[in-house]
Amino acid sequence: MKHEATARVVINMPREQAWDLLKNLSLAHHYVPNLTGTEITTEKTEGVGASRRVFQTSGKGMDETVAEWNEGHGFLLRLHNKDKGAPPPFAKAAFRYRLDDAGHNSTALTTSLMFDMRWGALGRFLYERLLHKVFRGVIRDVAISMKQYYETGEPVSPEQLKQLRIDARQAA
Repeated sequence: MKHEATARVVINMPREQAWDLLKNLSLAHHYVPNLTGTEITTEKTEGVGASRRVFQTSGKGMDETVAEWNEGHGFLLRLHNKDKGAPPPFAKAAFRYRLDDAGHNSTALTTSLMFDMRWGALGRFLYERLLHKVFRGVIRDVAISMKQYYETGEPVSPEQLKQLRIDARQAA
């Protein structure tokens, strides 16, 4: 895919422990901002072919199906609306979660959104002038919210996310 937005954080727990949380596809609404729920939509709950539907605060749902599975290290989700392809503004979209050992019982989490835009020249214009910053911010928010959720076991509220953003900027 042509575009990618990526963020990386270090989680204060061993990779194996982080993997136990990450591989549970039903937990996304606890750490992805603006999600209100997650429903597993296949009999398979992990591995290639497992699928979930995530529900946004706007009331819209989106399907995410595992396209790659790297046991203990992460997976790639294809983002789609049932059989209609990726949701606008994307022509194609996928999200990768990756875990790597970071030493001292810590884990490096990398979150990445890979995508192609719809709408030809208009899509390119929107991405270059506006959406690239939005997408980078959203991916950063997912990473810092996951870190917080994994370390505390508590879902991240919008108020907490505001403070986490401030803390992340100060630490950078």
